[in-house]
Amino acid sequence: MSQLAEDDRWVDLYLAHLQVERGLSARTLSAYASDLRSFRAHLGPGTTLATLDPGGVSGALSALSRGGLGARSQGRLVSTLRGFYRFVREEGLCKNNPFALIRSPKTVRRLPSLLGAEEVLRLIAAPNVAEPRGLRDAAMLHTIYAAGLRVSELVGLKLGDLNLDHGYLSAFGKGRKRRLVPLGAPACEAIRLYINKVRGGWALANERCVFVSERGKGLTRQAFWKNIRAYGVRAGITKRLTPHTLRHSFATHLLEGGADLRVVQTLLGHSDIATTQIYTHASAQHLRKLHARCHPRA
Repeated sequence: MSQLAEDDRWVDLYLAHLQVERGLSARTLSAYASDLRSFRAHLGPGTTLATLDPGGVSGALSALSRGGLGARSQGRLVSTLRGFYRFVREEGLCKNNPFALIRSPKTVRRLPSLLGAEEVLRLIAAPNVAEPRGLRDAAMLHTIYAAGLRVSELVGLKLGDLNLDHGYLSAFGKGRKRRLVPLGAPACEAIRLYINKVRGGWALANERCVFVSERGKGLTRQAFWKNIRAYGVRAGITKRLTPHTLRHSFATHLLEGGADLRVVQTLLGHSDIATTQIYTHASAQHLRKLHARCHPRA
């Protein structure tokens, strides 16, 4: 077997490991595979994943940087490759660790785009609920903000995941982990209206997704992305608006309201609290503005 073929075998084993042991989605696995292929394509002549040394790593990263790969993407790539080499060493496939002395590029962590509470209310009110599509879209906007869902969790929500009588849903998140998230009364009411008045006339007999298109199948992430931008324009929101904006706003508004960081971590489904801590910066900005406006010695 050639070394290039051996490289391919290692990559396939690593991706299978990620799928089985860590439960990563097909989309995430595709991103890992793309990172590994891109990196290998920039290795020097005669260099393979087995023979790579720190100098070869630096050369490949420099080539990728010249090609336009930003610091944040380089950081993700280095993280992917560290995990790959840790796996092949643990499996006894290779003793080489070319990333032992490689540091991840420094990046400036940007605060997420946020909406104020009044802007959220305007956005949720933007759909025309006199129309079936408006009822569905209003229910989706209510749900993603009330539960702080990822867009994949929203469009993947099944009828069996809802418990509207008790006001919560079960979200199926990253790593195939489930979490229970409360829903407020407005969200429950919006979902009930949509299910009772719209979904029954649209959904195909075997469709279990809560939110469906006029064709009867589950709505896609891309369709909801397009919808939320259109409603943002209708609501007069000029900020960059994505489905994740409502998830960020959900977390920040909870912290501003006094919620404990660990509670927000649980509601968001973050495995590491460091991921949740970025919202404390946004919350601190709010507190500084409040202090400047209200304190007599500010």
